[in-house]
Amino acid sequence: MATFDTSKAGLDALLTPQNCVLILIDHQPYQFAGLHSHDSVTIINNVVGLAKTAKLFNVPTLLTTVIEENGGLILKQLQDVFPEQKPLNRTFINTWEDERAVEWVKATGRKKVVIAGLWTEICVAMPAIQAAGEGYEVYAVTDASGGVSVEAHTMAIHRMIQAGVSPITWGIFSAELQRDWARAETAIPLADIIINHYGNVGTSFLWEQQLLNTPIPSE
Repeated sequence: MATFDTSKAGLDALLTPQNCVLILIDHQPYQFAGLHSHDSVTIINNVVGLAKTAKLFNVPTLLTTVIEENGGLILKQLQDVFPEQKPLNRTFINTWEDERAVEWVKATGRKKVVIAGLWTEICVAMPAIQAAGEGYEVYAVTDASGGVSVEAHTMAIHRMIQAGVSPITWGIFSAELQRDWARAETAIPLADIIINHYGNVGTSFLWEQQLLNTPIPSE
């Protein structure tokens, strides 16, 4: 008889600003050059929206690159969200094999690790699977990640699910952190992120605000 993992259900299974960290892996020119599961515009929009959301809710966020001297600096739009942070530059393909990354997570005291990166099948799947095996609750942001093909991206998601990783999207991340629209201190700036990065939902939200003559938040 199949068993049900109750740790992945219930209110405590959801993300909060206090219980998670975010690791953004290798959103660099070389990686984008090999991206074929999504168009680059979509991934750039989504990962920047994800990063802005993490910053809004004060979620500890680690930027990391792999041999940036060859693969290029991290996406400028992403670096601009955290201008004070120098990305952790690795030689390990698997971020979780770099002790600096693991120690950074441990120092936060948090057990829920949210990961997005390029490519899904390598730079996301490898650390996600290892971290899950070491007792962390891992969430892979699938629409802020991408692979060298649709098949590679899809198979990576299947493989991570088998290892206990939970796939989410960046919109889910923002909704779980906000949780209650009555929390105006974050709801108002989150609305601005939605308008700028959430496509049709953002456009509709902007239209609704205009109809209600509600002031439009600005960055």
